[in-house]
Amino acid sequence: MPHTHTSAPAGASASAINPSPTPYADLNALLVRLAEGARQRLGEAFVGAYLQGSFALGDFDEASDVDFLIVTEGDAAPDVLAALQALHAELHALPSSWAQRLEGSYAPAAILRHRDGQPRDPPGEPRGEDWADPATSGGPAKVYPFHFKGNGEALLVRSEHDNTQVVRWITREAGIVLAGPPPAELIDPVPADTLKAETREVLTRVLRLVLDEGLALDQLWLQAFFVTLACRMLHTLDIGRITSKKAASAWGTKALGARWAPLIEAAMAVRLEPLDRRLAPPAAESVAETIAFLRHVRTRAVIERQLALKRGGHGGPQAGRGGGRPGGPLGGKPSVGPAPIRPGGRGRRG
Repeated sequence: MPHTHTSAPAGASASAINPSPTPYADLNALLVRLAEGARQRLGEAFVGAYLQGSFALGDFDEASDVDFLIVTEGDAAPDVLAALQALHAELHALPSSWAQRLEGSYAPAAILRHRDGQPRDPPGEPRGEDWADPATSGGPAKVYPFHFKGNGEALLVRSEHDNTQVVRWITREAGIVLAGPPPAELIDPVPADTLKAETREVLTRVLRLVLDEGLALDQLWLQAFFVTLACRMLHTLDIGRITSKKAASAWGTKALGARWAPLIEAAMAVRLEPLDRRLAPPAAESVAETIAFLRHVRTRAVIERQLALKRGGHGGPQAGRGGGRPGGPLGGKPSVGPAPIRPGGRGRRG
C-alpha cells in the first residue's frame, strides 16, 4: 500500500512545510531543511516539493534512497543554482546517513506537466551528440535534463534521470507532499499505455545490459536488484501502473511460475542482509538462475508486446503521449548507448 502521508497536515496552508512525511524523525528533520532551503533559495520560483519512489509507494526501510522532486517555475538562474549547490553540499555533510541518500531533481513545472512537445535542451545549454548523461550510465541526450542529485553525490548535475513517465506517475498518483499543492494539480495523468511503452523500452535495455553486454552480477545486492526490477517491470506491463518491489515480487512468485518463486523470494530477502553480506559475491548457482530468469522475462515481454500490438498497437513504440524512442525487439545490441539505469554500487538498491 502507498504511504498515506500524501499531503500536508490538515488545516496547514499550501506554503507550510509538512513536518512528518515519513515515520523517521531524523529523516523528517532533513526533509524540512531540504524543502525550506529550496524554497528560500528559489523564492517565487518555488512551486512545490515532493517525495516519490519507495517512500511514496510504501516500500521503504532504513536503507532506502530518499527520492525527492522539487518543482520550479523555469530553470534555476546561475546564481540560484549556485545557492542550491551550496544547500546540497551543506545537507550532504550532515551526520545523518539519510543525507547521503537524498536523490532527486529540480523540475520546471511546464516540462514536468507532460512529456509532449517539450524542448530537448535547456535555454542556452545545447547538448552535442557526444553528451553522456552522468546519472543514466552515460545515456545520450533524448529529453529535457533536470538538475539532478544522485544517491551518494553532493552536487547537482544535468540529467534526464527523473524526466520519465514512471516518475510522473508515482509523483502524481502517490507522491508525498513536503510543501506546495497536490501533485495531481501539476502533472497530467499518465495513460497506462504510455507507462507500459516506457517500461517496455527500459526493460529492453536492462535485459540487453545483462544478457547481451555481459554486465557482471558480482555483488549479491546487484543480482537481487535485477530480479526484483524485472518483476516490477513485468507487473507494470501486466496492470498498467507502478507498485512497490515487494508487491510486484509477490505477484511474480505466483504469476511467473513455481520455478522462479525461490529466486524471487531470496532476492527480496537480500535487503534484510547486513551491508557486508549485500556487497559480497553471490553464489554461482544464484547468478546462473538469475540469468535464466532474465531470459524467461525477455520471452514473456516479447509475447506481451506482440499481444499489445495485436490489440491495436497500444503500448507500441509510438503509443501514448511522450512514449519516447522505440524500444525495438527485446534482444540484440542496443542502437544508442547503454541502459538508462544506475545500479550504483553501494549495496542499497534492490
